[in-house]
Amino acid sequence: MSVRRPALAALLAVLLTGAGLALAGCAPTVSLEPAADANDPGCAEVSVRLPDAVAGQQKRVTDAQATGAWGSPTAVLLRCGVPPIGATTKPCVSVNGIDWVLMTDPAAKTIVYQTFGRTPATEVIIDHVQGVSDSSVLPEFASAIAVVKQTQKCLSTLDTDLTPTPAPTPSN
Repeated sequence: MSVRRPALAALLAVLLTGAGLALAGCAPTVSLEPAADANDPGCAEVSVRLPDAVAGQQKRVTDAQATGAWGSPTAVLLRCGVPPIGATTKPCVSVNGIDWVLMTDPAAKTIVYQTFGRTPATEVIIDHVQGVSDSSVLPEFASAIAVVKQTQKCLSTLDTDLTPTPAPTPSN
């Protein structure tokens, strides 16, 4: 039984077109610098729990330990093992049990959040130009970040006692 040339040519054209489309859909590896403590075992725990999609953006391959990237072009980046921050006056929000400190100007095109009260700390970088919002990104990381024990909570001005302490009275 022989295959006719036109049928074979059509089949080959379909296979080559499909392969071309599949390769065109592959995004190149995202090159990132690992954080200083990327080799912390907590980062390994975070890394294996990172979601396949964030804010509708598919996960991409990165070339650095304890990192993640989503979207093509990249809209969200994650690095675990950044130096933890201490007390700060920067805005802090709690999203699904994870405290995040806003490290950049909220009006910037690229926003950086960092976990608070967890070591190793994790930062998430969100490119607003790509059309993703903070509220669609941060909740996606809750289950991955939650494996790192929280030792401190963010406090807002509502959580602190702002009652002025009376000045001591002079004694005679």
